[in-house]
Amino acid sequence: MTMPPSTRPASGSSLAPARRALAMDAFVGRILLYGVACSLLLICVGLIWQRLSTGQLWFQHALGGMNLFRLLATETGQALRGGVRPRTFLDLGIAVLMLTPFLRVLASVVYFFMVLRNWKYTLFTAFVLLVLTYSLFLR
Repeated sequence: MTMPPSTRPASGSSLAPARRALAMDAFVGRILLYGVACSLLLICVGLIWQRLSTGQLWFQHALGGMNLFRLLATETGQALRGGVRPRTFLDLGIAVLMLTPFLRVLASVVYFFMVLRNWKYTLFTAFVLLVLTYSLFLR
């Protein structure tokens, strides 16, 4: 593998950190790709099921004032009681879409702490994770 002169490491340096960074970028990219794709699939299943069962594409369902924990608890409880319906898939798609950036930041905290041992990035990213946790689960 040849690298352009501008990206070649200085003589005597290792390619391992660069490879780890590329691997982390690819991992984060997969988290985002799979999260959005899974969310899209769930929402499409819910919309198609809604259209086939009612002839309409809209839902009379408000999510205002509901945090992610309450949304998941409500939908999981209804599904366990046999209440799987189109809205369940729509809500799960929304939940997956909301969890995607959370998982991305969580993976970054682990990477900065365990692999890079960069305390400054770990603290900044952990603060972002705390804010996301508050906004998704506690608010």
